[in-house]
Amino acid sequence: MARGGPVRTWRGYGVLAAVPLLLATACGGGGGGPAKTSPSATGATATGATATGATATGRAAPGATDGPVVDADPARLPATRKAALALIGKAIAGPDDFGPGVVARTPYESGPDTWPVLGTDCVWQQRPPGQGILATLARSFEIPAARGKGPLRLAAVMTVHRADDGARWEMAESLEETMRCPTQQLRQGESISGVGATALALGEGGQVTSDDSLMEDGQYRSAELGGPYPYVWMQSQTLRFTYAVTARGGEGWARGEIDEVAVRGQAAMMNRLGAAIGRKG
Repeated sequence: MARGGPVRTWRGYGVLAAVPLLLATACGGGGGGPAKTSPSATGATATGATATGATATGRAAPGATDGPVVDADPARLPATRKAALALIGKAIAGPDDFGPGVVARTPYESGPDTWPVLGTDCVWQQRPPGQGILATLARSFEIPAARGKGPLRLAAVMTVHRADDGARWEMAESLEETMRCPTQQLRQGESISGVGATALALGEGGQVTSDDSLMEDGQYRSAELGGPYPYVWMQSQTLRFTYAVTARGGEGWARGEIDEVAVRGQAAMMNRLGAAIGRKG
C-alpha cells in the first residue's frame, strides 16, 4: 500500500505536495516509470477511489499528459510468477539505493507468499497473495543509530499484478485504508497514528512519474524506540506494477531528512522498472 497528492488531501498537504517534484528531480527525467508495505483486500469502490483523489482507472483526465509514462514492450511484461519474480529482483530497491549508511535488516526479505492485509481491527496481518497477484516481495533496511540519532527504519516493496486493473485497485484500497484506520498497528509494539494521505493521478500537480501516486504521513511509535517520530509512506503504480517505500523515523530525524531518503529508494525502483519493461532503441 501507499499514498500521495496535492488538491485532494485530508491533511499534511504542505509537505507531501512537494514529493512528486522531488521524485521527478531524483529520476532526472530518465527513461522509466518509475513502502508501508501492505495492500489490503478490503475492496474500495471505484466511486470511493475517485472521491479521495485517485481516478477509477488510476489515470489522469484526458489531455493532462502526452502519452504513457513508460512505452512498455508487451513482450517484456511478465506473464508468469517466475518472470515476475525475476523482474522484481532487478527493480526492487537495495540498501545502496537509499543512500550512504543504509544496511539490510534481519530478516531482509519477506517470503513471496505473504501479503499484508489491514484487518477490520486496524491491525496488519500476513495472508497469502490473491490470485490476481503474480508476485510480490518486501525488503527491510535501516540506518543504524549514530551521532545522536536513533535508527531510521526503511522498507521497500514491489508487486506485479496479472493485469493493470489489479494494480489500480490496490491503490484505491490503500486510500480507503487511511480513511478507515487513521491509527494502525503495524506489528506487536509498533503503531502509526494521525495518518493522512494524498493522491495524485498522472498529470495532476506536476506528477509525471507514474500512472498513480499515493503518499501517507503520520506519527510512528515503538515500544523499542519510543516516539512519536515522523512516518512517511510513498507508493506508485505503473501499468500492472506497484512499488513503495516506507520510512519510520527515530530520535533526531527531521521530516525533510526522512523524505530525502525515501525518495531515493522510490526513484531507483521507478527508473529500473522503466528500463526493464520499456521498448529498446
